[in-house]
Amino acid sequence: MVDTSDIVIAGGGLVGSALAHAIALDGHDVTVMDAIAARYPIHKSFDGRAYALTFGSTRMLEAIGIWNRVKEKAQPILEIKVSQGHSGHGPTSSPLHFDHAEIEEGPMGYVIEDRHLRLAFREASGETGSIDFINDEIVAQQANEKCMTLGLASGRRATCKLLVGCDGKKSGTATRAGIKRTGWDYRQTALVASIEHDLPHHGIAHQFFMPPGPLAILPLPGNTSSIVWSENQATGERFTALSDADFIEVLKPRFGDFLGDIRLKGKRFSYPLSLLIANRIVSDRVALAGDAAHNIHPLAGQGMNLGLRDAATLAEVLSRAKRRGEDISSSAVLARYQQCRSFENVRMAMATDIINKLFSNDVFPLKIILDIGMGMVGRMPMLRREIIREAAGLGGDLPYLMR
Repeated sequence: MVDTSDIVIAGGGLVGSALAHAIALDGHDVTVMDAIAARYPIHKSFDGRAYALTFGSTRMLEAIGIWNRVKEKAQPILEIKVSQGHSGHGPTSSPLHFDHAEIEEGPMGYVIEDRHLRLAFREASGETGSIDFINDEIVAQQANEKCMTLGLASGRRATCKLLVGCDGKKSGTATRAGIKRTGWDYRQTALVASIEHDLPHHGIAHQFFMPPGPLAILPLPGNTSSIVWSENQATGERFTALSDADFIEVLKPRFGDFLGDIRLKGKRFSYPLSLLIANRIVSDRVALAGDAAHNIHPLAGQGMNLGLRDAATLAEVLSRAKRRGEDISSSAVLARYQQCRSFENVRMAMATDIINKLFSNDVFPLKIILDIGMGMVGRMPMLRREIIREAAGLGGDLPYLMR
């Protein structure tokens, strides 16, 4: 059996789903193929996973009909406080403070649980007739002058004009297209969990830099916060193996007591950290988006937002090509996507890499210099405002879905 679509998206996660809805708005015939996403369990209770979405990302989700389904379940980020210090002493006084009141658009972003977003996409997908979801895996791909032919794990075949790889950092789409990737191992482990606390967070996000790695504390609705805690690899693996009670005990001196007593809420997750950037994000009838194109350090919480910006940009490039009567999978069209996204992806990857390496150390003179530098930035309103706009996903040349 041969199935035919304009566009096939490999990977039905959040970025792949967002892209599917964005390009379906322009009348493209879209098929999403994923052997796992269709069976992905959506938990009724909180399982500990959450995302920090920039204001720009929420604009995109609103444009494709998702944000209104989940907005009431999201926590606005009203302030961000950045500090550094030593493990065992909690966050120091914050030399760098960003307030959403310095920009006109609204909150700098929102934090929302994974389960709410996935359910919203699943419900919206069931209501549209222009997106097909196939519970299958692409195992072969071959581009020719007329189309892309796909071999599926089920033995079926499919054809499309364009294949978009949203299939993660181990992207089979990229590998089969001969796209190489550059990167390195950080020798750090990210510990992800959600914490209940006695005192309200007032919508304030914290980024606390410690010698082994950064600790991000992101506000969720109620007296709950999501944490992304980076530790060196050996310590991270040891902490991962701890019981929940012991995990909280090692977290407390790092977290501090500014939110009162803390307790674990939901499950814990951990994963090794690395930097991985695709040397190019297009090939013959192929484009990459999300983690298939870039996998960066989570300290700024920008991985998901970069992926959504990929999706918004690709949707715009394809929309313009369609209006002009161009072949949406031509090398000229895909080169525009490459040109729009490659520099920003590399820029963000390098920025997070440099910040992580600068702050993940215990060199006293350097820490003094960094503390002074953060204090100087805090006293420069114009620069501070530009950083706030960048953190809110409002910097640079925005695709129309984010404007």
